[in-house]
Amino acid sequence: MPPATDRRRFVTATLALAGAACANERRSEPETAMPSSTSASSAPQAVLFVGHGSPMNAIEDNPWSRAFRALGRELARPKAILSISAHWFVRGSFVTAQERPETIHDFGGFPQALFDLQYPAPGAPELARRVAELSGGEVLRASDDWGLDHGTWSVLQPLFPAADVPVVQLSLDAQLSPAEHLLLAQRLAPLSAEGVLVLGSGNLVHNLRDAFGRMGTGDTSVPQWAAAFARDLAKACAQHDLEFVTRALDSADGRASHPTPEHYLPVVYALGAARKGAEVFVVDADGAVRVEGARENGDVREGVFPG
Repeated sequence: MPPATDRRRFVTATLALAGAACANERRSEPETAMPSSTSASSAPQAVLFVGHGSPMNAIEDNPWSRAFRALGRELARPKAILSISAHWFVRGSFVTAQERPETIHDFGGFPQALFDLQYPAPGAPELARRVAELSGGEVLRASDDWGLDHGTWSVLQPLFPAADVPVVQLSLDAQLSPAEHLLLAQRLAPLSAEGVLVLGSGNLVHNLRDAFGRMGTGDTSVPQWAAAFARDLAKACAQHDLEFVTRALDSADGRASHPTPEHYLPVVYALGAARKGAEVFVVDADGAVRVEGARENGDVREGVFPG
């Protein structure tokens, strides 16, 4: 396995990781909503997509972790979090249902300190039931066989370091097309108005074979196809272009950027659960934010942390 330092270099230099954070509008309240909480904000919650990158970000002080700690301070405290992570890609749609979900260390080749890290957030069985209800039968059942994988906890560690917000994970059904995932995501859209933060965790570009091949030759440049795909997808996020999002993997750049779809699909969930015209922030593992002006679909701000 490549050493951890090479993995970090791959994350920051090769992938040009990015994500979008979309603030939802208040929607019509469904008849059965999440229970209220006096300690959580009653305002509609954000919908986030983040490029989770290396799990080392959870224990290191770097531009990625600092940017997401800052984002966490700006977010209203949610009643609960629904996470859609690239690392639970199975046949079927499931939700975690434990009162105390396990911290899953689903990787190898990293320092022991990373394996020692726990993210002891409580579960939310009532949210699991709500997700199943909203899905209209798409979510087959609650699962006790999974917990919080690193696509979830490595992001939540800097966002909510106290680990005191209940968390549920939703699996990615490997049998569904991006368009079918989008339909499920749209059914989950009422959650933000119920105080639930919806989090998609993947990467805008994820081609490990190419990345490790380039590392082996000392090439730390970003491939043209990766830069083009990340740019086009970030633009689609800012413009809430759902048609592009459902067909993006059909292009040559899309196939090169995602030989397999699991790190891409959380983008679909974030855009599907967010309203058109929402504020969009595209963030990366580096530097200062650039804020652009209003877009044609509403007052959309795009903040880019260049890779």
